Amino acid sequence: MKYEAVIGLEVHAQLLTESKVFCGSSAEFGGDPNSKTDPVVLGMPGVLPVLNTRAVEYIIRMGLATHCSIAPFSRFARKHYFYPDLPKGYQISQFELPFCSNGHVDVNTEARGQQRIGITRIHLEEDAGKSIHDTAIAGHDSLVDLNRSGVALIEIVSEPDIRSAEEAGQYLAKLKQLVTYLEICDGNMEEGSLRCDANISIRPVGDAEFGVKTEVKNMNSFRNVERAIAYEIERQTNIVESGGRIVQETLLWDANVNTVRSMRSKEEAHDYRYFPEPDIPPLNISEEWVDSIRAALPELPEAKQARFVQNYQLPEYNAEVLTATRSLADYFEKTAADCQDKKLASNWIMSDVLRVLNDTKTDISEFSISPEALAELLNLISDKTISAKIGKTVFEEMLESGGSPRKIVEAKGLMQISDAGALEKIIDEIIENSPSQVEQYRAGKEKIFTYFIGQVMKETRGKANPATVNEILREKLKGA
Repeated sequence: MKYEAVIGLEVHAQLLTESKVFCGSSAEFGGDPNSKTDPVVLGMPGVLPVLNTRAVEYIIRMGLATHCSIAPFSRFARKHYFYPDLPKGYQISQFELPFCSNGHVDVNTEARGQQRIGITRIHLEEDAGKSIHDTAIAGHDSLVDLNRSGVALIEIVSEPDIRSAEEAGQYLAKLKQLVTYLEICDGNMEEGSLRCDANISIRPVGDAEFGVKTEVKNMNSFRNVERAIAYEIERQTNIVESGGRIVQETLLWDANVNTVRSMRSKEEAHDYRYFPEPDIPPLNISEEWVDSIRAALPELPEAKQARFVQNYQLPEYNAEVLTATRSLADYFEKTAADCQDKKLASNWIMSDVLRVLNDTKTDISEFSISPEALAELLNLISDKTISAKIGKTVFEEMLESGGSPRKIVEAKGLMQISDAGALEKIIDEIIENSPSQVEQYRAGKEKIFTYFIGQVMKETRGKANPATVNEILREKLKGA
């Protein structure tokens, strides 16, 4: 490749506080337009903002989880710009003294292996409202909904350490995993509680100097983030190779036609006319408070993954999949607590359980089979009460009826047949009725063995113990 991409992400995460960051209005998503406002949200004269302490606690959680330095002294600033969905004409944000700085997260990619992505800063601010452009509403071209205005928002600004669309996707996925583990954000990109803007430039491979960057907005899913970044890298490369010049601008990603379109020329920071927020005093953060927040942090994904490998003897891949979300990890641990075979539990959750969740587009928290019931089913397989194949049948029945696996097995007579005498009679009859297949097997055609296995399973309706069947069959077919 003649060029390499240089990418930095600005990720916004809405915090799960009950009220907004500087007032008492509800921060809950949805509701009738403009039903969650008050004089502070509307920017009425004479009102004063009051800082939500829980929002500060949440940003410190995120800072600690991403190895940031937590500032002992911080303050807010006014960021001026004029949009219809910004009633005050400015946004209360942070500028030169953010709460968190100089952190990092590690990601794994196919192209470059493990990479450390630096985090420049994480700051706290209020969200803006939302402009709605719907020409279907009679008499209106654009409307404003201020329900989102004032919701606590953290902005996570990365270093320009990302080199591909894949790395950007991995980095964003890691941030979503962290905010949901910390229970400070639900990570829902479709509802806008997790949003991402990408700053993208290209440069000749080996150059240290950055190229002219563009900013791409309006990416509302992980897939669209990767597609938009890949598109913009290709667009810039084509411009440079054809002798053109990259223009610094803000672009909107249009997922319907897979392209970008220009929104505005790119502002620099000084265009926002930042100055210290006069209505909110600077905040001193004590070491004791930070230490208490650190002590209350949950076990984070990397630590949990390492523990799963060590305590449950799982392969690293299994541990990575099972710790993807905190709720999935909790489900596995509850299952493993009652299950004889921990590896079997991990395999079933990764295959059968996740298959159902993907097919039904549901979360593990909504899964109809409890961890205790799944462990009971897996123990029936482990102690050879039923075969793994019958276990699949019982699993499907549990999804339908929600019944106890043991009761399903007993009611339907699905117990595994392990009695050697009973199986010998069945096998003798199958061998007697299959002279040509016996002759082929004894002539060295090993693959025909599966035919006999299939006949036994058909005769026993899948209830025969596979290991016992295998042993008896081989002895019988030797001609002994």
